[in-house]
Amino acid sequence: MTEQKEKFKLIGLRLPEKTTNQNNQSGKDCGYLWQKFQTEKIFERIPEKLSNEIYAVYYDYDSDEMSPFSYFIGCKVTENTVTPPGLDQLIVPAQKYQKFRARGVMPHCISETWKQIWNSDINRKFGFDFEIYDERSKDWNNAEVDIFLSITG
Repeated sequence: MTEQKEKFKLIGLRLPEKTTNQNNQSGKDCGYLWQKFQTEKIFERIPEKLSNEIYAVYYDYDSDEMSPFSYFIGCKVTENTVTPPGLDQLIVPAQKYQKFRARGVMPHCISETWKQIWNSDINRKFGFDFEIYDERSKDWNNAEVDIFLSITG
């Protein structure tokens, strides 16, 4: 299923340096950022959230899924929302996406869905890809997470 999304702004945390899917490095780095997001109560510090959804964004790829990329966790806000000190902002540009849905036990269902994506012949843009965590992802034994993959064309 493909859909066009307009640009939007997120406020949250960015991984200080790029990570990679090689040697499970991204699992460690992204896990660290999630831990920081939770322990420092970043969700509560984000002003004027448009919803309770949390976005995890993969972007600024050097080339493909095995090359270094940047990672961001945050919430959608209005374009004019001021970023509080100590937090970061990210503008996700308008793009065309292919939508996937990860279902099952977290975080295993997420990594399994990404493996399916990596092994597919989808014409990826390697622009801004993201996961959306909402009410459906609260039960880690029976979670649902939407994954939006930037595509060309």
